[in-house]
Amino acid sequence: MKVTATRIKEIALKHFAKDGYEGASLANIADEVGIKKPSIYAHFKGKEDLFLHIIRDVFTAELQIVDQYMTTHQASTLHDVLYGLLASAKDRYEQDEQMKFMLRMSFFPPQSVAEQVNTQTYMYLDGIEERLIHRIRLALTQGDIPPIDAGKAAAAYLCIIDGTWVELLFGGPERFTKRLDAAWHIYWLGLTHKQG
Repeated sequence: MKVTATRIKEIALKHFAKDGYEGASLANIADEVGIKKPSIYAHFKGKEDLFLHIIRDVFTAELQIVDQYMTTHQASTLHDVLYGLLASAKDRYEQDEQMKFMLRMSFFPPQSVAEQVNTQTYMYLDGIEERLIHRIRLALTQGDIPPIDAGKAAAAYLCIIDGTWVELLFGGPERFTKRLDAAWHIYWLGLTHKQG
């Protein structure tokens, strides 16, 4: 059986998501892949290198999920697009190891690779912000919302992302839903309120 780097990363992702960086063991990853631990070194320099490859892959894939969401919902109202993107995080977090891994590592990066993880996190958030600004500007040109600074509207939306994702990590789905409902209500009122 030929083992690929992709298969090693798939298994390692599950271990890092479940056990964290420190708790994940290359020996356990190798066992589950069906290889000896030294075989991992044919593809990666070590645990840190494997982890960083996974981090880059995960953030790239997560941004592609946002792109796919935006494309699928391009005919939807701005309200439905923005709310739906926030609400979808709960199901993804409950069902998707990649999402769990991304959130845990974004908020709690391993000390030894914190700078690299933070760089990937901010690139990801900057990518979301770009897409939000584009979508909000589109709504503005179509007259769907009153005039507002699209950059500020996108930045405020990212604050809701941060707050609701923290609840997913610490409070669970019920607290996530409560936080989302409250924050969304106020955000949407602010976004659609005509400036006097």
